[in-house]
Amino acid sequence: MKSVCLLIVDVQQALIDEHPHDEAAFLERLTQLLAAARTSGVTIAYVQHADPAGEPLEPGTAGWTLADAIKPQAAEPVFAKKFNSSFKETELESWLDKGGIETLIVVGMQTEYCLDATIKSAFEKGYSSVVPEGCHTTFANGEWSAVQVKEFYQNRIWNRRYASVEPIETVLGRFNSN
Repeated sequence: MKSVCLLIVDVQQALIDEHPHDEAAFLERLTQLLAAARTSGVTIAYVQHADPAGEPLEPGTAGWTLADAIKPQAAEPVFAKKFNSSFKETELESWLDKGGIETLIVVGMQTEYCLDATIKSAFEKGYSSVVPEGCHTTFANGEWSAVQVKEFYQNRIWNRRYASVEPIETVLGRFNSN
């Protein structure tokens, strides 16, 4: 599965410390995906949001670090970003292209911000994206609960428009079949 990359977006300690919806199950699903990807040789990359000084995701602070449950291994790159899209003003696209990556399995935080922008940017750049169900999370936003936000983006915005939303078991099966 060399043309596939598991892309983990913004699963950083400051966000986890705020206890997003379904936190424990979300992190468990990510660790399952990581283990399966590593075992089957799927490419893995991380994106890490960088806020300005004094903000929760300020580079170099404890909140900026990637969550302990999903720490990258030495060969797994981490791309810093300062915009919602993982592609804007980063080296992610050139790295993916050099690696022959065609399909992104996109997981992470926050559903309606950085995940949405990344999935739509990937679509515009010609990548095929897969979003495993339950592998993105967020917080309540205005009138909407976190569950409503997640379901809206997963089922009404992304699926069959910008990405394919699949049960995590289907994605794990893809890894295990290679």
